[in-house]
Amino acid sequence: MAILTLVLRWLFRLLPLAIIAALLHFYLPAHDVVRIVGTEVNRMDRAGKPVTTEDGQSVTPTTRDVRFINTVRPNGDPSVYRNEDTDWGFPWYFKFSSGNLQARAQDLISTKDNPEWVLITHYGWRLEIFSMFPNAVDIDEAEAPDQTVIPWFNIVFLLALAVLLFLLIRAWRRFLERLALDHRFENANNSLQQTWRWLKANGRDARQRLLGR
Repeated sequence: MAILTLVLRWLFRLLPLAIIAALLHFYLPAHDVVRIVGTEVNRMDRAGKPVTTEDGQSVTPTTRDVRFINTVRPNGDPSVYRNEDTDWGFPWYFKFSSGNLQARAQDLISTKDNPEWVLITHYGWRLEIFSMFPNAVDIDEAEAPDQTVIPWFNIVFLLALAVLLFLLIRAWRRFLERLALDHRFENANNSLQQTWRWLKANGRDARQRLLGR
């Protein structure tokens, strides 16, 4: 029972960290070296915001057209990316040029016999069971199929996040220490007041006993 309690306690402690790590891994940019084999536009279910029609009515579309970039990794595994604008919304990639990116992807299509490797920057996961695709945000020509990309943005972002968390934790600890110090002063003040009241009461009783004699 004690072991189960300990395991559950650690699970509850690690669960928030796991959720934060998963969100960071999902939304931070990642890089893949691939070969583009084709592009297409597919109709998919939509869970987006309502739009206003020409006659002023607000409707929620049930489908949307999504651009896709079909690629193959150097090891031969297929990899498919969607190509959608993020606009001003979250995540803040400020991507407004999905059409231009699609045209660039079409221009970089190559064959297996004469491959042209490209570097795709994207965010998100490929989850086939949920029909989820990573969203491509940029395409550059790769130096080689085994090119290694140092994620400088992620490194700087995580360092800045670590510094911010450190400062917040430090400020919170100082706040708690200040509360504890104020509490000790308040307790000490109450003790002094109680001691003074006790001395006054006992001194008054002692004077009354002396005068009574």
